[in-house]
Amino acid sequence: MDVSSTGLRVLQQIAESGSFTAAATRLGYTQSAVSRQAASLEREAGATLFERRSDGVRLTPAGLTLLRHARTILDTLTKAERDLTGTAPRTEVVRLGVFLSAGSVVLPVMLGRLAASDPHLTVTTVEGTTPGLTRALRAGSIDLAVLTSRPPHRPPDDESPRLHTETVEDTELVVAVPAAGVFAGRTSVHVDELVDAPWIAAPSSRSEPLLGVWPGLPGRPRVVHSTRDWLTKLQLVAGGFGVTTAPARLAPLLPPGVSLLHVDGASPEIRRVLVARLPGHATPAVTAVTRAIMAAV
Repeated sequence: MDVSSTGLRVLQQIAESGSFTAAATRLGYTQSAVSRQAASLEREAGATLFERRSDGVRLTPAGLTLLRHARTILDTLTKAERDLTGTAPRTEVVRLGVFLSAGSVVLPVMLGRLAASDPHLTVTTVEGTTPGLTRALRAGSIDLAVLTSRPPHRPPDDESPRLHTETVEDTELVVAVPAAGVFAGRTSVHVDELVDAPWIAAPSSRSEPLLGVWPGLPGRPRVVHSTRDWLTKLQLVAGGFGVTTAPARLAPLLPPGVSLLHVDGASPEIRRVLVARLPGHATPAVTAVTRAIMAAV
């Protein structure tokens, strides 16, 4: 089988983004160029590597097998390039992904602990949703991810072999509301009061969930502002421009003018925080970062 490093990078990006179009954007290619690379990979492999679905593209079992080898090959090429150019890192790097609300709570404490206990480690971070970070783990773009799940707490995806996960904590989902006005002085809100509320939510797509609206809310939610940035969400709430969901762990970081309310009349929404990595033996560096994450919460 004669495949190029370009083809393997295309495979990796399709696996991570779940879309030919998104992979082309990330790589700076045209979509037709990505499609040609994908077709060439399938010819060389003599197997179908990509499953085209209504919600995007997924790798077939043959595609996942090739991806596993692609990660090793591309990592080796990167190390060779660094050795040849004299740019090999002086510290060991761990690439960490965190879901959208975890960074502000976990990262400062975790990085502070590592600076004291493991100064030879460097952690780089990216933010994303749990589905996106799961794909990035599978693709080998990150080494470790902080993910979230809701009951019944199924595995992050249905690929095999399963990702190795450890539970960090369970936290309650609550609603962030303006501290003044109709919610002033309250500690809870009935779910029926939220049906017509103006919601502030993250953009959603076929492969990404709608974040910021209470789960199972009757009817179609009225989303008035769409943003992924948590500071923007909470400042909009503080200004009285809508409400949004938030994990209870964000309480110490709330800006003035925002209150967190428990939701009555509905089953509690418990979110589990997980740290995940590819199956198999963890490197000492990944183990050290995992340990620091567990201690940071």
